[in-house]
Amino acid sequence: MEKYKPGDYEFDVPEKLRDLYKKKDYGKYGANGKMPVCFIASNHTTGGNSGSPALDAHGNLVGLNFDRVWEGTMSDVNYDPSICRNIMVDIRYVLFIVDKFAGAGHLVNEMKLVYPKK
Repeated sequence: MEKYKPGDYEFDVPEKLRDLYKKKDYGKYGANGKMPVCFIASNHTTGGNSGSPALDAHGNLVGLNFDRVWEGTMSDVNYDPSICRNIMVDIRYVLFIVDKFAGAGHLVNEMKLVYPKK
């Protein structure tokens, strides 16, 4: 929401999403009053990897790749784990958008969701 700019094709935010944010109505996908959106990983990616899954140690889907940091674009030629970072959308945000924003909770109900052990 910090980048929200009404009327801007890249940074405009639909009213329904702004309302959900204002009410902190994240459903079961939020954590401690916040909505996780993205995280950084050190996976080896290249152009065309957008949408690739990020899995946890148990094989559960935790995110989807959608971008790289500028310094990581050199990994097409030489992968350096100390600087290569890709940007993932958190799967909880994807589920929040499908369920709360798009109103397609019936799709989420068809999925087998797993939660980390406490």
